Amino acid sequence: MRLTDGLRTVALLEAAKGAVVLLVGLGLFSLIHQDVQGFAERLVFHTHLNPAAHYPHIFLDLSRQITDTRLWQLATAAGAYSLVRFTEAYGLWHRRRWGQWFAALSGAVYIPIELVELIKKPDWISAGALLLNTAIVAFMAYSLYRENLHRTINGR
Repeated sequence: MRLTDGLRTVALLEAAKGAVVLLVGLGLFSLIHQDVQGFAERLVFHTHLNPAAHYPHIFLDLSRQITDTRLWQLATAAGAYSLVRFTEAYGLWHRRRWGQWFAALSGAVYIPIELVELIKKPDWISAGALLLNTAIVAFMAYSLYRENLHRTINGR
């Protein structure tokens, strides 16, 4: 695989994360001035979850307490996060050096958090997230190294 192919693969992953979070943010935005508790109850019902089970119960309790202001805050945060992911994806897709640095640094920030999660509660999802993120950070470091080497050889 060429370096550009790898960068574009990571760009697509980042763009996909941005798109998913943007959709969630738009969904939260659409709940402003709506019956959030009723929506949550219908969602639990349609997904055939037991409302008395631990996570559905927490979800339903949160839906009773959420305000329009909090929905605005969450939707805005989702929009900001999406913008960051889309910016990173753009930089990687167009093989911008700042995009590679951005991807390396933003990925490295999550590694300690993922490591703590894996230690607290070992499971395949935590291990997979840590492995994938570490691989992306390592690849970004490698791509930056290769570009520095190329610049040194070519005298730029």
